Amino acid sequence: MPVFERYLSIWVALAILVGLVLGQVAPAFVGYLAGLQYGSVNFVVAVLIWFMVYPMMTAVDFTSLARVHQRPKGMIITLVVNWLIKPFTMAALGVLFFEWVFAPFIEPGTAGQYIAGLILLGAAPCTAMVFVWSQMTRGDPNYTLAQVSLNDAIMVFAYAPIVALLLGVTDIIVPWETLLLSVGLYVVIPLAAGVVTRMLMTRHAAGPAQAEAAVSAFTARIKPLSILGLLATVVLLFGFQGEVILSRPLVIVMIAIPLLIQSYGIFAAAYWAARAWRVPHKIAAPCAMIGTSNFFELAVAVAIGLFGLNSIAALVTVVGVLVEVPVMLSLVWFANRTAHWFPAEETAIRAPRPRARD
Repeated sequence: MPVFERYLSIWVALAILVGLVLGQVAPAFVGYLAGLQYGSVNFVVAVLIWFMVYPMMTAVDFTSLARVHQRPKGMIITLVVNWLIKPFTMAALGVLFFEWVFAPFIEPGTAGQYIAGLILLGAAPCTAMVFVWSQMTRGDPNYTLAQVSLNDAIMVFAYAPIVALLLGVTDIIVPWETLLLSVGLYVVIPLAAGVVTRMLMTRHAAGPAQAEAAVSAFTARIKPLSILGLLATVVLLFGFQGEVILSRPLVIVMIAIPLLIQSYGIFAAAYWAARAWRVPHKIAAPCAMIGTSNFFELAVAVAIGLFGLNSIAALVTVVGVLVEVPVMLSLVWFANRTAHWFPAEETAIRAPRPRARD
């Protein structure tokens, strides 16, 4: 592994510090960049995410994508964890910490908003950054795309009912502009660019092996752009929220604790299930990370719509963004070092053969 990637955690820590300093020394510039958004989707961050996602999208092979259904185990795990476990454990942790453990340290009557912010995060599995974590763990790009697409499709129908159930309200309005814009910017556009790039690189290939070699060589050359995009994103995210972090550190810590427990717990549940079911590592790692990370743009937009821009619930969703990158990098490190726990390939589930007649 190149030295730059080997010490990625150090560069991320430095990027966090740079972001905090930038927010203090150039608040007008940071504020201008933060204002370049629509529906809680920041366009500067979107461009940086393109840099991160594009290499993996180039590796997507639509001929292999059509055979994803032959390996259903990873799909089953991510769907069960994301929609039957994660939202409810996040709600339970919110109640535990903000109605009991942290109750003496927060303003009376605000526990509900803390819990609401956590629920809004917990009910929204990630769309964009999963491709980054999958690439860093050498995940199967075709399977990762299929998993993300299936979760996005379910989110359209399930997000509002689950949030309404857990919050006890009935007027949850899905911010369609945020949902559709995020999927378009983070999935559709880089996927289209990746498909075009792959076609251009492989059209003169003598065979599948030569085509894959050309794609692998290209993605290796542009991978540094992906890492730089990640670091620049960290700088901006912490720059945008630097004032909040420095002015309310105790609140940030209190919010971060249940988020950390939830993130590591959800990853452990999905990763253990994948290991017990003998799912290959290239599917197991992204499968566990889809539930661990969150669709924070959607959560932020809903929190602002329900509780207001300066609400505690909106603050909780923002802290979720800040916690996610360091947590996910630690899980990438762990997943890469436990790849030997998993088999190399998965046996496809097929219908039983008919018994021969006597």
